[in-house]
Amino acid sequence: MNALRAAVLGVLQGAGEFLPISSSGHLIVLPFLMGWPDSGLAFDVALHLGTLAAVGFAFWQDWLRLLKGGLRGLASGRPLADPDARLLCYLALATLPGAVAGLLLDEWAETVFRSPALVALMMALMGAVLWLADRRAGSLAEGEVVSLRDALLIGFAQALAIVPGTSRSGATISMALFLGHKREAAARFSFLLALPITAGAALVKVPDLVASGAELTPVLVGMLAAAVSGLAAIRFLLRYVRTRSYAPFVWYRFAFAFVVLAVLFLRHAQVG
Repeated sequence: MNALRAAVLGVLQGAGEFLPISSSGHLIVLPFLMGWPDSGLAFDVALHLGTLAAVGFAFWQDWLRLLKGGLRGLASGRPLADPDARLLCYLALATLPGAVAGLLLDEWAETVFRSPALVALMMALMGAVLWLADRRAGSLAEGEVVSLRDALLIGFAQALAIVPGTSRSGATISMALFLGHKREAAARFSFLLALPITAGAALVKVPDLVASGAELTPVLVGMLAAAVSGLAAIRFLLRYVRTRSYAPFVWYRFAFAFVVLAVLFLRHAQVG
């Protein structure tokens, strides 16, 4: 893989990780459309280090506040009395379903799930889910409050992102919207939840990439591109959804699925 291709994939990873359009789906489909060799799941996860840097930089103050709250809660002997400590605990619990799904379905994620047809199906299906969820946005009076039930349901939604095309942010944002949270609050909780699951995935998979003997320069270029585009995507989406709906992302998902299915049909017809 050359540096230019790595940069393109890095930009897709960063933007797709935080916009509800599926980073993994793009990383599978673009090489398919362009005739590039599959970069492999290990390289895809290496790019997650870039998005990890982006979300860490964007929300470092939030995480510092949450960690301080957790320490205050432990020191007081009432770990869930402090709102920040409570949210920190909820984020930890919400991470568990995704972590379990990743461990149980790791082999499938590297083989069976890396299918352009499956990506197209999930892009369209989750596009419909996001459209329905967006109609529920903001119906709660206290849209910024995340309960234990909400955190667990959003965490189970995150686990679905093991299937490319689903979109981690799309699944978690959709669930939060279904639960009645405001659009910006849904995106913010999704972004906070991205840090622990992304860190865990990188911790497990990056050693595989290092052991594979991959060239370091393309990996670093891809990670930098993912960090820059990821940070831009976070800031863009948080501003955008304050006054607008998720509708453009729904239509993008439908268009993406149509293009992939059309290419698959044409290539099959040519072979036949």
